[in-house]
Amino acid sequence: MASQLPTAGTYVLVTAAYNEEKYIEQTIQSVAAQTVLPRKWIIVSDASTDRTDEIVQKYAERHGFIRLYRITEDHPRNFAAQANAINTGFAQLKGMEYDFIGNLDADISFEPTYFAELLERLTCNPSLGLAGGYIYEEQGAEFTPRRYNNVRSVAHAVQLFRRECLDSLQGYVPLPYGGTDWHAGVLVQFKGWQVRSFPELTVFHHRPGGSAEGRLRAWYRQGLMDFSLGSHPLFEIARVARRVRSRPYGVAAFVRLCGFAWAYCRGEERMVSKEFIEYLRRQEIERLRHFVRGKREMDGAA
Repeated sequence: MASQLPTAGTYVLVTAAYNEEKYIEQTIQSVAAQTVLPRKWIIVSDASTDRTDEIVQKYAERHGFIRLYRITEDHPRNFAAQANAINTGFAQLKGMEYDFIGNLDADISFEPTYFAELLERLTCNPSLGLAGGYIYEEQGAEFTPRRYNNVRSVAHAVQLFRRECLDSLQGYVPLPYGGTDWHAGVLVQFKGWQVRSFPELTVFHHRPGGSAEGRLRAWYRQGLMDFSLGSHPLFEIARVARRVRSRPYGVAAFVRLCGFAWAYCRGEERMVSKEFIEYLRRQEIERLRHFVRGKREMDGAA
């Protein structure tokens, strides 16, 4: 008798949205068109002041799996706030039965079979704790793969966790300079799970990169992020050296290194545990060794 593939499990989603009226409708339409729908989708409006709430509520009235949750408390607008909003959404799903739980950005879209295919891959590999597709961004008149997509890491926009895997992380760690996706991906591996992005699963990202905060500020902030998560200085220098000859990535890499160097000189506090830093640096040194030997890509994070 031929063996049968295991049945794909159920999933739930959380989206943190702040003034996303320009993009969120396309994201909602993509999820609503899925051949396998989520059991529940909590869209957390983080005190939006535009039409975000109105758009979400319109679709919530049409689709029973969509629920709008609004945060009204005043708080700083930073990457930690985004992580807190997502964790608030996760908390709304406690007590529900599901197999997988995902974070979904409010400015993306994908094909109707995206989640069906992703669930099949997760179900077929019980060791896979975190998975997602490849990000495509608009260049000129067409969408092309993001330059630093990597099969060993999953972009924040589409992180789908096995439930017990995310439970072991206890949600996202709020990090003021960002990197919650990177931190989660490394921590998943530290706890013994596999992480995988699938190039054949296309995700279209509609917001221009760095547009929300300005490109120079975004690049500098990424350097602060690298330092706060404990990235090895040699790895940071190698990252810059690899990118510096290509435009505009060369400028971005230099500004990113400036952010890292400034945090290093100021002796800023790391945002993660000593054990996490040691594990991350072992990964980075191993990637450097493989890169020198020409065996694989060096970059492991956006």
